[in-house]
Order: sequence, then structure tokens, then C-alpha cells
Amino acid sequence: MSAFHHPRCDPRRDRPRVLLMVETSMAFGRRVLDGISRYLVENRPWSVQLDLRELVISPPAWLETWTGDGIITRSTTPEMIRIIEKLQVPTVNLTDIYGDQGLPSVLNDHHEIGRVAAQHLIDKGLSRFAFAGFSDHNWSMLRLAGFQNELLSIDPSVLIYQSNWNDARQYGWESEQAEIIAWLKYLPKPIGIFACNDFRGRHLLDACRQADISVPDEVAVLGVDNDHVLCDFCDPPLSSVIPSAERVGFEAAAMLDQLMRDETISNEHVLIAPLGVAERPSTEVLAIDDPDVVASIQLIRSEACNGLNVSDILKAVPIARSSLERRFRKFLGRSPQAEIRRVQIKRASQLLRETDLNVTQISTLAGFKHAEYFSVVFKRECGVTPGRYRDSSH
Repeated sequence: MSAFHHPRCDPRRDRPRVLLMVETSMAFGRRVLDGISRYLVENRPWSVQLDLRELVISPPAWLETWTGDGIITRSTTPEMIRIIEKLQVPTVNLTDIYGDQGLPSVLNDHHEIGRVAAQHLIDKGLSRFAFAGFSDHNWSMLRLAGFQNELLSIDPSVLIYQSNWNDARQYGWESEQAEIIAWLKYLPKPIGIFACNDFRGRHLLDACRQADISVPDEVAVLGVDNDHVLCDFCDPPLSSVIPSAERVGFEAAAMLDQLMRDETISNEHVLIAPLGVAERPSTEVLAIDDPDVVASIQLIRSEACNGLNVSDILKAVPIARSSLERRFRKFLGRSPQAEIRRVQIKRASQLLRETDLNVTQISTLAGFKHAEYFSVVFKRECGVTPGRYRDSSH
């Protein structure tokens, strides 16, 4: 149970008074609010007070005497924790800067984010890897741990650059630009770099441009958050791991509703897995020293959703099937057919997240002849049905 005792919400009040302390300067916070809003559309309404403050600034003076029924916050500083303990108000924490703060929480699964990032860069045929993060934020360190763990058998000595987030925000990233450039020049090439978030990814891409380092041929860069404005206006546009921010908001609202009803919570620390990777030019590289395999992969990525099969590959790349299978497993760890299926499922996942097309339409666009078979394959590969996947990404 939580370290804080919460009195029951006043049953005479039809609409609980809830304080949302969620910043909107970053895409993740805005999507969290979308998830909370969706929960309220589907359930009992709240009387919401919205406080749009940054993550690490001091709480407002009026909070000391605030009278309400519940709080959802992404600004859970140590000072904020002290006030919450004094108020004895049911609170759900969305802050992952400081580690466990003794509150019920709904957070990104940062280890899984690191694992997904590593697998994306492995799929590019890279064999050297690096990480750029912030040493004073717990979420950055957890992403690093997940990244390193996934790479243990490939590159156990991931090269690391870290600095202090608060210093970077106070003085501007330009204050460390020379240090980042020097680190990038030192790295072996080609290399895949996992940036702990899209801001750090932008820092790396700007530094590569300043240092005349080719992206993605020499350095492939992957961020986190899939902030479209930030990623699309990078040069080149930045690939990014997609957190399930709306689901974080939805689950946080559901948890707070239970707390305000004085109901027992089965899990007070919920971790939400990412949705996948939004690939852009910053990681569009194939660092594989085998022209036949590269040609086969390029064909798969362009034609997998148009009915391509392994026989078609062998017509375009005239080598023995057994040789193609063996070389695919050497460089990618899977067969050509598995790579075709992976590209199809990746396309289907994107369509489920970003469109309102029905399952039959999506199965056709992803290269499946029958929607029923598509649903079976999707569940086998992703662990959930297409419908559940779509629900979890909105």
C-alpha cells in the first residue's frame, strides 16, 4: 500500500475536484492529458483544475491550503511530496526523475524503451553502440540500463556521454556543444547512438552537422518521445521510440478514480511499454557488409506489403535459398520470411496508431490477403489483437 493514507472522497459531491499538474511544453505531457480526457469521456466527470507548470519548478504557494479530492502530477519534486503528505489527498505520480517517491504511479517502462531502441539499431546491422543521456534524471539511467542489457551479447562496452539536465536547461545546450562534438569525433564509425529523448537527439544531430559527420552513414541517431515538431524539423529528421503517453494518462486517471473511491489497487506501480519506433532518415542505414543481403533487405522494405515472398527475392538476388537464409541469420538473426513479416507488422502497427482504417483495410495495405489471418499473425507477433493494440495507443 501507499505510504500516504487517503480519506474517502466526499460521497455527497457529484463531481470530484481534481488537480492536474502536467506540463504542455513537451508532446508527452500533451498526450498524457489526451489520455486523461479520454478516461473522463468514458467515465464519471471530474471538476478539473489544470496547472500547466514545468517538471522541476517549485509548487505554487496556494497548494498548501488547496481543498480537493485528487491530484495527478508530473511535477512531483521533493517539496511537492512534502505538501502532498500534509494534504493527505489521493495522488497519482507520473514523475520518473527521482525514482520511487512512495506514491502510486503510472510511468513509462524505461527498461523496455531501452530494449526497443537497441533492437532498432541492431536491425540496421550496426555492431557498435553509444548512449547520450542526462546523469541527474532517473528515467535516463533506466533507459541506459535497458539499452545496455539488450546489447550484452553484441557490444558489452556501450560508449556513454552524459551531462546534467538542469545545467543544460539553465545555460543552454550550446554550452556543451564543443564537448559533444569532441565525443562524436572520438567514437568509432559506423555507430548507432541512442539518445535518451528527442531533445538529446537534436543536440547530437546539430553537433554532427557542425562537425561534418554524416548521419546516418557514420552515426545513426535514435531519440525517444516521437515529438513530431522536434523530430520532423531536425536535420535529418529524427527517428524516435514512441511512448504510449495517452495510455499513461488513461491508466493514471483510472487509478486516481479508484483511490478517490477508496478502492483497493492491485498494482500501485504501473509500467507502460512503448508502442514501437517511428523511423525517419536519422536511422535509415544498413551497416551490413554483404551486398546480396543489403539488396534483399531493401527489396523487402519496399515490397513486403505488396505480396513479396522469398521466391521473388531469389529472382532479384540470384543466390541459393540456403545461402540467403544462412546470411540473413548471420546479420539479422532471423530468416528472410521473418523479415518480410516484421516489415508487414510494422506497417500495420503504424496504420493502427495513425489512421481510422478498419482491420480489413489495414490487412490489405500491410500485404495480407485475409483479415482473419492478419489478426492471427498480429496477435502472435505483438501479443495483442489489432483492436487492443489500437485502443492502447490512443
